[in-house]
Amino acid sequence: MNLFEQISRIAAEDPNRPALYDSHRTLTYAALEHEIRQLSDQLKDLKISRLALQIDNGIDWALVDLACMFSGVVVIPVPLFFSEEQQNWLLETSGADALVGPSKAGWLSSQLASLPLQRCQPAEVPSIPEGTAKITYTSGTTGHPKGVCLSFSHLMNVCQSITERISSAEIRQHLTLLPLSTLLENITGLYVPLLTGASSRIPSLAEVGLTGSSQFSPPVFAQALKTWQPHSLVLVPELLRMLVAMCSADNSLASSLRFVAVGGGKVAADLIHTARQSGLPVYEGYGLSECGSVVALNSPDHDLPGAVGLPLRHCKVVISKDGEVLVNGAAMLGYLGESSSHEQIATGDLGHIDEQGFLHITGRKKNVQITAFGRNFSPEWIEAEAQIYPSITRIVVFGDALPANIAIVQTTSGQEKQLSAHIAHLNTHLPDYARIHHYFEAELTAASGLITSNGRPKRQKILDTYQTQIAQFFAGDRI
Repeated sequence: MNLFEQISRIAAEDPNRPALYDSHRTLTYAALEHEIRQLSDQLKDLKISRLALQIDNGIDWALVDLACMFSGVVVIPVPLFFSEEQQNWLLETSGADALVGPSKAGWLSSQLASLPLQRCQPAEVPSIPEGTAKITYTSGTTGHPKGVCLSFSHLMNVCQSITERISSAEIRQHLTLLPLSTLLENITGLYVPLLTGASSRIPSLAEVGLTGSSQFSPPVFAQALKTWQPHSLVLVPELLRMLVAMCSADNSLASSLRFVAVGGGKVAADLIHTARQSGLPVYEGYGLSECGSVVALNSPDHDLPGAVGLPLRHCKVVISKDGEVLVNGAAMLGYLGESSSHEQIATGDLGHIDEQGFLHITGRKKNVQITAFGRNFSPEWIEAEAQIYPSITRIVVFGDALPANIAIVQTTSGQEKQLSAHIAHLNTHLPDYARIHHYFEAELTAASGLITSNGRPKRQKILDTYQTQIAQFFAGDRI
């Protein structure tokens, strides 16, 4: 049963069951089905081909997305955390002929139900593979974002697999925290709840404390947890660290939670353990846009902290001879404007599968550091181990061709004096070739241009920016 068949079934059998909430209204399943059909008819009447969606989290975002999928209009979520330049580039190059969002120069104003609609004749219409339902953009570490073309059936396969994996958690109400323009939240925060007959709370990003891609207000988020009483959340590692600190001060914040998924970056097993001690039912997962989001996931029934979980039913994961994680059976249709098809996705991640079948991710293939003494290590491993130290907001480690490893650290306000002790303690858990011998503090944020929108470091750009400071530590050495 696909998403729309399930919505129709519940609308007929239990029409008053709540489906979607935001701060302005609630939609029952019957009302949701009605509005999807109404919007879908309007989209067809307007003869829209590709619609860009550039609004904040809320019921309106969900309705437009669902109506596009139902009517066969290709939907293109525009991440609000992208820079203005990136957003404009996306609109200009995606082939979108309609936009639900703010007024744009050169676009004609129209209306889609009560929503502002802009129309244009795109200067270029890049090709997309047949069957494309959604074009989701990866943030990337260099250059322009890439448009990943995904089919409706692929998205439903991912949703069905997730639903099966987490069924024992009995989730009835989800709170969206990440932007719905992020494929992970789009799937887990909208499609999966509706597919299971549950409800999704979709307040604006500001109402859960999130501004841009990296500004977060713990007090606002704490109030959102108290107000909405969610059973489930999806977090990135940095937000998990903040939630752990919040629950240490007030463990009632975790009282309603049954399942907290964390992904988007490597998570240390110690952080998972600390989170669970704070009452948070945290489970790590792994995925990427090119695979339709989630590929592997831990759950209450199948759990191994330190691993990213068992691969989901719809895909097969294998490890190449050089240790790269390869995914079969869950490949995108292709990139926007490219004709090549993809049967297997080479993830660029290094990992292994243990005897129990759990997938472990150890780092990025292209990020492997080889020290001046010939020792190899993945910096992501060290950076993940540092997550448990409250003085470290973000850390990026370099050691390639260096006689000693160096870290660039963004410290937590008020914790600066603890940094030296925390790095010393971290080193006691690392082999000698992976230890941090030098470090200095710097701003590592998306706003500074050194971090991607999903929190991953732009390593080469960081290295280029701080090359002079790094060189000063090794002025007397031959590198």
